[in-house]
Amino acid sequence: MQITAKTIDTALEGILNPIKKRKFLETIELQIGLKDYDPQRDKRFNGSIRLPNSIRQKLKICIIADAKTQEQATDEGLIKDGNVNIMNYDQLRAFNKQKKVIKKWQKSYKQLMCSESLIRQIPRVMGPQLGKIGTFPQTIGPNDNLAKKIIDSRSTIKFQLKKWTCLSATVGDLGMTQEELRQNIMMALSFLVSKLKKGWGNLKQITLKSTMGKPFRLLG
Repeated sequence: MQITAKTIDTALEGILNPIKKRKFLETIELQIGLKDYDPQRDKRFNGSIRLPNSIRQKLKICIIADAKTQEQATDEGLIKDGNVNIMNYDQLRAFNKQKKVIKKWQKSYKQLMCSESLIRQIPRVMGPQLGKIGTFPQTIGPNDNLAKKIIDSRSTIKFQLKKWTCLSATVGDLGMTQEELRQNIMMALSFLVSKLKKGWGNLKQITLKSTMGKPFRLLG
């Protein structure tokens, strides 16, 4: 059974008009339960998709930049983005491979990026810490559009099936329009369905919920 735009809109109307206004911007999450899917036997999946509209405008990003990337960030006005921090190679060396210092630094960001010319030097100056905690930087190629790369990061979600048949993904926040959220939700669900062996037949339950709001059932 597929979900209609009307079903999504009904849920969004309730979510976008909360009874109590919060002092922070609430995110909106899809919560999904699967059926007839055995993670031990059936193929597990790990896939990412760029949604039509940015879901995390305030996603904190650190760019480990060479001179060219720093110049590009300046030219594109990225240094004025309060949620983007630019670091150079010498600043990384100052960590002196200290595990606690590196872990604390890494926790300050949701996404790390690094100029291609520096990417191979990361393990040398920081040790294996980033690889161990699963946050090794995304490479910035010499011809990449840096501003677009940041927008892509702020618009991309990932579905990863491991041991449990429950999945979730952030699809936006309360600052977005109903149309923007609907577009993101429909694309996210279509992408997930394409990864399942029975498509919509593997979806048991789908719920849409803001951070502090009540859940709205889309399916199940």
